[in-house]
Amino acid sequence: MKRLEKNVLNLLKGAKDASMKLANVSTKQKDGALFGMASALLKNTGYILSENSKDIILANKTGLSKALVDRLTLTEKRIKEMADSLKQVASLKDPVGKILRQWKRPNGLIIKKVSVPIGVIGIIYESRPNVTSDCAGLCLKSGNACVLRGGSETINSNLAIHKVITKGLGKFGIPESAVAMINVTDRVAVEILLKQANLVDVIIPRGGEGLIRYVSENSLIPVIKHYKGVCHLYVDKDADLEMALDIMLNAKVQRPGVCNAIEKMLVHKDIARKFLPQAARVLDDKGVELRGCPETLKILRGIKKAKELDWYEEYLDLILTIKIVKGADEAISHINKYGSRHSDAIVTKNKLTAERFLKEVDSACVYHNASTRFTDGYQFGMGAEIGISTDKIHARGPMALEELCAYKYIVLGSGQTRS
Repeated sequence: MKRLEKNVLNLLKGAKDASMKLANVSTKQKDGALFGMASALLKNTGYILSENSKDIILANKTGLSKALVDRLTLTEKRIKEMADSLKQVASLKDPVGKILRQWKRPNGLIIKKVSVPIGVIGIIYESRPNVTSDCAGLCLKSGNACVLRGGSETINSNLAIHKVITKGLGKFGIPESAVAMINVTDRVAVEILLKQANLVDVIIPRGGEGLIRYVSENSLIPVIKHYKGVCHLYVDKDADLEMALDIMLNAKVQRPGVCNAIEKMLVHKDIARKFLPQAARVLDDKGVELRGCPETLKILRGIKKAKELDWYEEYLDLILTIKIVKGADEAISHINKYGSRHSDAIVTKNKLTAERFLKEVDSACVYHNASTRFTDGYQFGMGAEIGISTDKIHARGPMALEELCAYKYIVLGSGQTRS
């Protein structure tokens, strides 16, 4: 215990020191490092895939679902996407030092509100090894040091990626300790991390409900929650049904193990008898298990009856729960009660109905006639994301470069004193 605590504290102190040095690192240096990290990922694809295979073997042995195994699986394509993400972050404008506002007071004082790095960011995440490089790149570009702690199910992949991307940082005047990683799976390491408010400025947890709750309840450091994705699709009576089927399939089936996949579908009662049998056929072809409310069961006989807990649950699997609603009022009320304030969509040709949905659904991202799968920093043109914040303070939705900055006031005087 004492040895582990010492190791974690040394890691955090190194990150703290590095965060101070990053304040003097130029945009050119940061961008050079990001391109170097991208190149290193591509050059070391074989090594990373070899280490990733160890995690996949263990995941299959321990009985993780296919969707969760998919989340932790890397391929040449996914590693290229990780490298492309780092390149895109490098191409974005540096958020540090941006003058957000400037004004002059009657006494002659000039006041500037300027964006600055947050400092040291602790990121605790599960399953997806691409988070390692995404978070490292975003933190580096925004002038922050980061301390990464991935899940035990991807320990080999995360360590391999971390080793590859940090090896060449020194060439750009950036300490390797600026991208630190806790290399043990012992949960005690997280307990130690969450108590170091003097060394870490903010904690960002990415993962399941249990992880988020544990971090929120035990951290002495401010937490920005990246909560579960109980995402909804509402198919309105004025929907283009072919469009609705396409959006439904993409949002549920493309990658069911990610937080922006839909878990629930609400269908207007006026189109339910026409739309649901079509939806059931295409979903059945993709192996999706359906659960439904009593009214849905009258149309789709043989599917499971939805329990109350189903409406709250994030499956991260090929499971979809369906409810027939009387209209937009009921759909909005249902989403605001059972959703996780992540991403929700409406399919309709009625602009007034769409506007009500977009205004009244209390989620970080709301969509009209588009898949929830676009809730992603890369898809939003942000290069990548630290995660999808479901909080309302400071950052909401995809959290990227701008959200990784705080601000300070620079006040310029000429000898003024207050009377």
